[in-house]
Amino acid sequence: MTAAFRPSAPRSPEGAVRQENLRDLNLEVVFQRILTAGGPISRTELATATGLTRPTITRIAEELLAGQLITEKGVTHSGRAGRPRVGLTLSDRGPAGLGLDIRADGLAACVVDLTGTVRHLTFVPARYADRDAAAVLTELARMAREAIDAVTAKDLTVVTTTLAVPGPVDGGIVRSAPALGWRDVPAGTFLGDMGLTTAVENEANLAALGELYAGDNTLDSFVYVSGGLGIGAGIVLGGHLMRGARGWSGEFGHVTVHPDGAACPCGARGCLQAYASTAAIVGDDPVPESVNPDNAVTERAEAGSPSTLAALERAGTALGIALSSALNILDIDTVLLGGSFSLMSSWLTATAKAEIDRRVLTAAWAPVTVRPALLGPDAAVIGAALTSIDQIRRQPTVWLARHA
Repeated sequence: MTAAFRPSAPRSPEGAVRQENLRDLNLEVVFQRILTAGGPISRTELATATGLTRPTITRIAEELLAGQLITEKGVTHSGRAGRPRVGLTLSDRGPAGLGLDIRADGLAACVVDLTGTVRHLTFVPARYADRDAAAVLTELARMAREAIDAVTAKDLTVVTTTLAVPGPVDGGIVRSAPALGWRDVPAGTFLGDMGLTTAVENEANLAALGELYAGDNTLDSFVYVSGGLGIGAGIVLGGHLMRGARGWSGEFGHVTVHPDGAACPCGARGCLQAYASTAAIVGDDPVPESVNPDNAVTERAEAGSPSTLAALERAGTALGIALSSALNILDIDTVLLGGSFSLMSSWLTATAKAEIDRRVLTAAWAPVTVRPALLGPDAAVIGAALTSIDQIRRQPTVWLARHA
């Protein structure tokens, strides 16, 4: 699977450009041109596009080739007479990013290379609600080591790791994840002590980034809503993820939809999560430990189970109510249903859309699109892996210094 990685914004120079960092800035400019070319680009074309001299382009290209950031591939044709020129494009060897994800039905690990291509994706089914944090993180570390070993054999080097969790994160500490029964869990430190340099971020934000990276350039503003253990939302405006002042935005599951409604694990009442999480939809009809709860819901719905269909109707209504408030404030015209919601979208979309059409002021002349997310349940783990590799895409000199 290839994620059509959107171009990363190059770094802006800090202060005056000095001779000692001009070399790095030129390298980043050339690398960004290769990154955004959409295919092989020749050294001559790079010189024309950047205004740098051909000898400078040659030197930079050799440095990028030696660092396994780019590779020579195919030929380019300028349309003029003369022989075709060798093209330069991103390398599928060298640096890679590792993503980890905790889901309602198991754990996932993913590695992507510099091109955004998924090179390794594993999933271990299990139930992780209210599981001991140390046990879960230990299993994730084991999966991470297996993933690293698998891609090392493909001449890839994992640069860093990003963990997706269903809750707000503060400096690597999971402050609250009611669906997991976690509070103030130092997940980043725990994995770091096990040899994994790990950033920890909210799963809905990472999933939204995954969708942004993997989508085409026509979709740059949307609300991504992720169902599963909890319910999170990632908000993308103008191609940028909105994280909030402290990075804690997106706790969509705790938007109130019925003020005096059902109790929520967070301690409040009437939260969206109490009506639309997988656990709420499953309700009092338990799912065996060996069965994926999302699959159980869809199988029951397809079989015409009255209780499951009623639960999905309630979930879709609550989801539409919560989304309407967000859309009235944000003026966004696209909603992506991800995580568990992507699997249940056949039953959730129409009901949620009906509520949106009734409640969003501008819906009558500016319709809102509600559709399944492109990456489905894998969005968060792919987004985590892409986030890990994006540092190198933005600052290739970081990798080159390490590689040297």
